[in-house]
Amino acid sequence: MTEAKMNDKVKVHYKGSLRDGTVFDSSEEREPLEFIIGKGTVIPGFEKGVMGMCEGDTKVIAIQAEDAYGPYRDDLIGVVDRSRIPDDIDLKIGMVLQVRSPEGNVINVVISKITDTDVTLDLNHPLAGKELIFEVRLLKVLQA
Repeated sequence: MTEAKMNDKVKVHYKGSLRDGTVFDSSEEREPLEFIIGKGTVIPGFEKGVMGMCEGDTKVIAIQAEDAYGPYRDDLIGVVDRSRIPDDIDLKIGMVLQVRSPEGNVINVVISKITDTDVTLDLNHPLAGKELIFEVRLLKVLQA
């Protein structure tokens, strides 16, 4: 059987959930995920978990935050003056806004607190600091 190794292109179906069973993503109703192992296009723990699987294998992979979206970082919380946000946006806690970094990149931020004068923005990835559980089915390995 063909075993997935570094630099192979693989096709997988997956379901990602949290420890409490909450599903945050799944490819089952979509096309399978295709990626090249070692290119860094998916989180490191996912790549490591797929390596060594053979076509047709199914596996449950538990990925700690360090091999996923990293730890939750308090230094990625920022407070901005409410006047800096356009008046036509109906602000709500949990809402995702897009902001532009000083380098010109677009970054998603989540509103975590709103006061009359300030808005607190969280730049952490929504899954930062969380252990992720993936059920993975390896459909195809295309040799490098």
